[in-house]
Amino acid sequence: MVKEIFTGVFKVEDRLATLATLKERLFGEELNGEYRLWDPTRSKLGAAIMKGLKQLPIRQGSKILYLGAAHGFTPSYVADIVGTTGIVYALEFSERPFNELLPVCEKYENIVPILADARKPEQFSWVEKSDVLYVDIAQPDQTDIAIRVAKDFLKRGGHLMLAIKTQSIDITKSPKKVTDEQVYKLKAAGFQVLELINLEPFEERHFFVSAKMF
Repeated sequence: MVKEIFTGVFKVEDRLATLATLKERLFGEELNGEYRLWDPTRSKLGAAIMKGLKQLPIRQGSKILYLGAAHGFTPSYVADIVGTTGIVYALEFSERPFNELLPVCEKYENIVPILADARKPEQFSWVEKSDVLYVDIAQPDQTDIAIRVAKDFLKRGGHLMLAIKTQSIDITKSPKKVTDEQVYKLKAAGFQVLELINLEPFEERHFFVSAKMF
């Protein structure tokens, strides 16, 4: 049984999937006919969807700025969703995962690799305004970085999707306390927080925020 839960995102026998852009397994993932199965234990976006995300602003034709692309697992699924009319600007700071990202970008023509520091927007100032800013970086000031980049690169009315790694921010506080503080920062910066999702059991001490910038 196949059910489309968002445009371009499916449940195939209760397993998350996208339409397979490529007919090969870049990350050892399973293919089921025309569908590419999406493991939520390896993807915070996948985990958020499985935990009941109500709105997915990533859709066909979207322009995405993705901070913390790593070796490209989740960005490749985002690329499946946005399709050939969309684009994913995949930014990674560390050279080792960036070098692993490059072969993925050779396969996905709609993923643009960027080796840069998210704290230094001048390093990627050429990137166009995006519909969605997706942030998955393990930094104590990850929310501040997201706010700063959003103000420069996110379209008015665009969406911020932020994976909050509570242990990277403050290991002395409870995950809920850390998350509440990050949500407060977003609201103080003018974001409307639409959804807040606890990613356990897929990701321990992680929360996922979907917000809109006005």
